[in-house]
Amino acid sequence: MIISSETINSVFHSFNTVFNMAFAAAEVRYLKVAMEVPSETRDETYAWLGATPSMREWISEREIKNLATYDYTIKNRDFELTVSVPRNDIEDDRIGVYKPIMQDLAYSAKLHPDKLVFELFPKAFTEKCFDGKPFISDQHKPLYSNAKIAEQSNKGTSKLTPDSYGAARSQMMTLMNDEGEPLYIIPDLLVVAPQNEAVARKILMADEIQQGTNIYKDTAELLVVPELATHPAQWFLLCTKRPIKPFIFQNRRKPQLVPKDNPSDDNVFFQKEYIYGVDSRCNAGYGLWQLAFGSTGEE
Repeated sequence: MIISSETINSVFHSFNTVFNMAFAAAEVRYLKVAMEVPSETRDETYAWLGATPSMREWISEREIKNLATYDYTIKNRDFELTVSVPRNDIEDDRIGVYKPIMQDLAYSAKLHPDKLVFELFPKAFTEKCFDGKPFISDQHKPLYSNAKIAEQSNKGTSKLTPDSYGAARSQMMTLMNDEGEPLYIIPDLLVVAPQNEAVARKILMADEIQQGTNIYKDTAELLVVPELATHPAQWFLLCTKRPIKPFIFQNRRKPQLVPKDNPSDDNVFFQKEYIYGVDSRCNAGYGLWQLAFGSTGEE
């Protein structure tokens, strides 16, 4: 193949087509647990995070609820993944060899939000959320002084068993908003490490447990997360059916494939390589702690 500007443009067009097709085909998991929020600047402040008051009977004048203002900011970060293709391979018409590489590049870019969101899970016992407490904590309390509830907890320490699963469900379903009213939270997703998959499947899918009827069958879906493999005892129970999710994925700029293939570029002139990279701007953070329960599994 004779190298020319038309040839190089054609090569990039082929790579970009392969990239886009693979990107569209890749399936993600983060949308099960996180709401995707578009970002228009370098960071976003989520001052509105907090439990919303309930509707009440309108008898006289409207009663204006002053929502607590929180200062929870997620800063966008830059990410990249770059590969090189030898000029000789283009010249020798070996473009097809790099199709799997471009496909894998797209797969990695598409699943990057998964990595950002699910790596938050093991950190949830120490990293703070909108109320200044760790996302998973036994010391959550309202910001303002006239709230009608004291501290609430979304944390446990027990290993995953039918009893601890049931206790976690009860704990979530009895949470109150700042006015002391039920939040009507119904957990629907159990998140575990691969090492806990068998136990979780038994709790959620078996007809019988310990020679008795399994009352927790079909009470939640199961999500096995490889990112928890280094913390195998940890497990989480989430409420994911509401518009607001337990986690936030903040998207400033979606991944796109960019070439550096001009004959005058240093990589081409000195190293005989064409460079193709994908980059994006985004980040992930914590949403409403009330929609999640986490256990360290240490007891």
